[in-house]
Amino acid sequence: MPVSRAEKEKIVEELHERFSRAAVVVATRFTGLNVAALTELRKKIREAGAEYRVVKNTLLRRAVEGTPVAGMSEEFTGPNAVAIGYDDPVAVAKVLADFAKDHPELEVKGGMLAGARIDAAGVQALAKLPSREVLLAQLLSVMVAVPTGLVQVLAAVPRKLLYALRALEEQKKAA
Repeated sequence: MPVSRAEKEKIVEELHERFSRAAVVVATRFTGLNVAALTELRKKIREAGAEYRVVKNTLLRRAVEGTPVAGMSEEFTGPNAVAIGYDDPVAVAKVLADFAKDHPELEVKGGMLAGARIDAAGVQALAKLPSREVLLAQLLSVMVAVPTGLVQVLAAVPRKLLYALRALEEQKKAA
């Protein structure tokens, strides 16, 4: 069933808005995946706080114009789908990488991360990073370690002075 011009314009407008606020966009080729596998992939991506859309290439090219992901328009050849993530880019990359291990029909072509172009290997590298929560916890532990170390060093000075005075006191008592 053909899509009307108004519906196409609405799709382009909607995608343009989503691409404008996306943290990561990954283009994939899904040829060979059955409906059940695509449904499973969509569910996993939705759980990661993103969405997976199958859209005609001409509409995708129009939708990326004037957005931070405009540099990936050359990826839109052949049957494509895009994963659009808004919060955690690592989670989207992990879902796609894990799904591609179990379903070799899914090919990650490349994408955009915060306005920078990444290839398929870049998406794989992104998938290997710890999650956002883990990175924040690591950053917090580093930030807490510096003041803690400073307090311990500053507390050591009077403590050592006190030990020296006690040793001197015991030495005078013994003498």
